[in-house]
Amino acid sequence: MSDASLHPPRPTVFYGWVVVFAAFLVMLTGFGAAYTFPAFFDPLSESFGATRGTVSLVFSLAGFLYFLLGAVSGPLADRLGPRPVVGFGLACVGLGLIAASFADSLAAIVVFYGIGIGLGVGFSYVPAIGTVQRWFLAKRGQASGWAVAGIGIGTMAGPPVAAWAIEHLGWRGAYVAFGIAALVLGAVATFLLRGSPDSMGLQPDGVPVPDHKGPRGGTARPEEVPGLALGAVLRHPAFWRLYGGAALACLGTFVPFVHLAPFAQDQGLSHLEGVWLVGLIGVGSTLGRFVLGGLADRLGRGRALGLIVLLTGLTLLYWLVAVGFWALAVFALAFGLFYGGFVALVPAFTTDLFGLRAASAVIGVLYTSVAFGTLLGPTLAGWAFDTTGSYIWPIVICAIGCMLAAGIIVRLPHRIYS
Repeated sequence: MSDASLHPPRPTVFYGWVVVFAAFLVMLTGFGAAYTFPAFFDPLSESFGATRGTVSLVFSLAGFLYFLLGAVSGPLADRLGPRPVVGFGLACVGLGLIAASFADSLAAIVVFYGIGIGLGVGFSYVPAIGTVQRWFLAKRGQASGWAVAGIGIGTMAGPPVAAWAIEHLGWRGAYVAFGIAALVLGAVATFLLRGSPDSMGLQPDGVPVPDHKGPRGGTARPEEVPGLALGAVLRHPAFWRLYGGAALACLGTFVPFVHLAPFAQDQGLSHLEGVWLVGLIGVGSTLGRFVLGGLADRLGRGRALGLIVLLTGLTLLYWLVAVGFWALAVFALAFGLFYGGFVALVPAFTTDLFGLRAASAVIGVLYTSVAFGTLLGPTLAGWAFDTTGSYIWPIVICAIGCMLAAGIIVRLPHRIYS
């Protein structure tokens, strides 16, 4: 009997990249649905006679929920595996959008869209991105960047596609169409996810399994996985410094997603031009996730993350002086580039710091800091505009928050577990 028959050839494509693609679909589905919101901003405002601050609350509450719920979905995925948790989340996205099409008040939109998107992304995002961390070590930043590129593609395509759907189907029909698409894509993504490489007889980055482990490798017990348990992480001051930095950075991160289109219309641009500007954030974001994640693997993920947050703050200050479509397009692309890098690096850097043992749970708890920034930033910016007729002070405050966050992040250690 030949050696080839004793040792069947390994797949030419490491399954970790299939997991990256599945996570990409999760991000595309959940965040693509969430970031269609700018296209619905005016139709909802006109249908229900609501102010900018009130309509902004719809998005802010959804964002608050989906980042807050990571603290629940992360530990749940560590215990049950990612597939049932992610599947439940993406079903909530699709059904929530379909239910929103029947809303007869803005309060009903808050309930259906807010709970549907909030629960849906909250139960799918952290488990999916946490799973990617388990499949990679040396290429963790690159893999994370490619996975969360789904957010960038969703941001890029979602608003203009939603604007087209609203024009042809009305906003209610558009919600139904997006809901059905979310259910289909969500089913595919859930089917492809696998919890860890050792469950398939593999190791991170596709490194061959040592012969003594046998053909299936064997699943490591939690205490054998490198890193700190969740309780130990929560007792470490480095976690709370990172938590505060993420909260400050995210105070302004989601303001452009909600208010860039209305800001552009205040300058005399059309509703469609405003929607396209939000789409350009997605273009920049996609580039940032693909390029900056891999670059940070070589430069150092902590240092790169701090620099990206600082540049985000400077870009927000540029927004104040950007006049006209092309100047705002430069802002949208630059902001998207750094936003994409931030989203790609936060889970990778967090795993570098605290290890894999409770990766999904730690990332989930960390993202509750993002929840508060998401709730406060867009809502306060909308209320400030309703009160003063200007976005100046909200943008300045958000930029300062990013600069303070950068100072906190660059002072963090690179690793705290042995």
